[in-house]
Amino acid sequence: MATFLYKLGRLAFRRRHFVALIWVALLTLAGVGAASAPAAGSTSFSIPGTEAQKAFDLLEQRFPGMSADGATARVVFKAPHGEKMTDAGNKATVEDTVKELADGSEVTSVADPYKANAVSKDGTIAYASVKYEVSGMELKDSSREALEDAGQDARDSGLTVEIGGDALQTTPETGATEVIGIAVAAVVLVITFGSLIAAGLPLLTALIGVGIGISTITALASALELGSTTSTLAMMIGLAVGIDYALFIVSRYRAELAEGREREEAAGRAVGTAGSAVVFAGLTVVIALVGLSVVNIPMLTKMGIAAAGTVVIAVLIALTMIPALLGYAGKKVQPAGKKSRWMGGKRAERKAESGKPNMGTRWASFVVRRPVAVLLLGIVGLGAAAIPASSLELGLPDDGSQPTSTTQRRAYDLLSDGFGPGFNGPLMVVVDAKGSADPDAAFKQVGDDIKDIKNVVTVTPAAPNKAGDTATITVIPKSKPSSVTTEDLVHSIRDKGAEVKADTDATVLVTGSTAMNIDVSEKLNDALIPYLALVVGLAFLLLIVVFRSILVPLKAALGFLLSVMAALGAVVAVFQWGWFAGLMGVEETGPVMSMMPIFMVGVVFGLAMDYEVFLVTRMREAYVHGEKPNQAVVTGFKHGARVVTAAAVIMMAVFAGFIGSSESMVKMIGFGLAIAVFFDAFVVRMAIVPAVLALLGKKAWWLPKWLDRALPNVDVEGEGLRTQSDKDKDGDRELVRV
Repeated sequence: MATFLYKLGRLAFRRRHFVALIWVALLTLAGVGAASAPAAGSTSFSIPGTEAQKAFDLLEQRFPGMSADGATARVVFKAPHGEKMTDAGNKATVEDTVKELADGSEVTSVADPYKANAVSKDGTIAYASVKYEVSGMELKDSSREALEDAGQDARDSGLTVEIGGDALQTTPETGATEVIGIAVAAVVLVITFGSLIAAGLPLLTALIGVGIGISTITALASALELGSTTSTLAMMIGLAVGIDYALFIVSRYRAELAEGREREEAAGRAVGTAGSAVVFAGLTVVIALVGLSVVNIPMLTKMGIAAAGTVVIAVLIALTMIPALLGYAGKKVQPAGKKSRWMGGKRAERKAESGKPNMGTRWASFVVRRPVAVLLLGIVGLGAAAIPASSLELGLPDDGSQPTSTTQRRAYDLLSDGFGPGFNGPLMVVVDAKGSADPDAAFKQVGDDIKDIKNVVTVTPAAPNKAGDTATITVIPKSKPSSVTTEDLVHSIRDKGAEVKADTDATVLVTGSTAMNIDVSEKLNDALIPYLALVVGLAFLLLIVVFRSILVPLKAALGFLLSVMAALGAVVAVFQWGWFAGLMGVEETGPVMSMMPIFMVGVVFGLAMDYEVFLVTRMREAYVHGEKPNQAVVTGFKHGARVVTAAAVIMMAVFAGFIGSSESMVKMIGFGLAIAVFFDAFVVRMAIVPAVLALLGKKAWWLPKWLDRALPNVDVEGEGLRTQSDKDKDGDRELVRV
């Protein structure tokens, strides 16, 4: 591996014009594809295998044209103080609004509040239900504008009007903090390298890689039904790993220059050593992201694969374009220890000449002297941060989780006031009586059985289809949609369905957004353990090959579990409990998004292994080359701590930049990943890992002889490069021809 990458690095350095041209051409091609691609269409949220999805699919078959998954809106009216919605003037305004709404090109139906019994008991609140033929993300801007205009016209007449539902669903905005995150990364790079040129290379290559990845996603968005969140998360991860991978190779290049090597040779050795770590670190991230497909949620699978694609691009750019750009930079990129005058170069040289150990060396020396104390302190600290995770509540966002400044949230609150909390989460019960001898009797039995269940406010009469073999029944719970009581009600109705099946041969299915949210949460919970086993298992095998050790990969996996549990605890504390919510821009607390834990587990595992590979490969390299175990730990920190610290700060800054997003899922993931990187890089990899290695000594690098013989030798530490003599120019030309 190291020898192949060494040759690749030298070739890219020498043929830099060709390499740069290829990447510029790919960026241009992706950009043209994105510009000419049709606008993204439907981003349907389907959950194969769940009862709620089966019910939706059945409705599409038995109620053609019903558009069961089409967008909906509720236009909620409130009468002025002292008036009622049944007053003649207010009633006329509502009827005019209903007519205006019905004229929409994508509207399939509008329910008049006075005909649909949609006026509250006290007469102060009424609502009109609007149904569209397409989903919320497919809805045209003109349809949204018509909906908002109709509401404004009613407001102008003196009514309070708010609009809820997914018809107002729009593309999320990331905010200015994303740019701030990149700016922080740039500052950290300048401080790390002491040179604008050296600092600019990782930023440039990361932006090119993300540009190619996001443009490709945009070009394929319509064909593959990729949502806006997919590109946002791909950008988040692509930027972070793109900067980090390039940072490690540039840093190793400067270290090779400091040892007196020629620039082309230094580029080859940097790619051969640090590049090997980049390849395996990238593989762990890709495994974690692609592994999300085992959950069998199409949206999550697409998000994972798209983000994995940007990681692959980041790896390839780091291995090829970085050495090419180093060739262009020439002497403007100085050896390690040398900085430009304006960055304090003279002071850095005097410090190096004094022989004073750097911060990484001093810290590692302290840890190997006090490993037990450092280990206990790290574990106790992460354990304390993980305590809130025991109160984790999962759910999917609805209008009730929106900020109070939005019309969706105000509509939600008005409906709760007028009709009860459960009115915002109606359950749709679908009765399939095709195999029943008496469908009408089956429909009646289902309705009667549901009325007897606790926590039910209203059960509408069964509404059969034209064939008379399938009917829908709407159930209004007493409790709000996200409550445990509503979840229990869904399970109770499904239990009653088993009795109906036995009595009448009719099948009862429960669906609707509330039931779908419950099914998604349960599906994700059920998939978490198999997903962990698959991803951690594959990465464990990969790390055995990289480190040629059993205990080092095991320690890496256990450390990851500590950091991810601590990160989940922090997410619960902020987004569920409300700690520091104002600081993070969280206007409304509530359950943690159902997809958050499993997505964060996948991404954090991949990123955690990045730092493990980058830091421990330097220790492994020193140990293989004859140093004692504790000294190898110190050597690894001497060469790697500064760069790993910079990489972690950069990754935290990039992720934290997405906390400003208007999309609650992006905001939550940005915070979760940023805090997880902090815990993993600075507590686990910088404290717990060296402490454990110091306690294990030589046992850390133990591998059974039979397994050592069976494993391929990937030579991540670059042993093959040490024994390889420098090639003359004729030999280099022969190498290129081969």
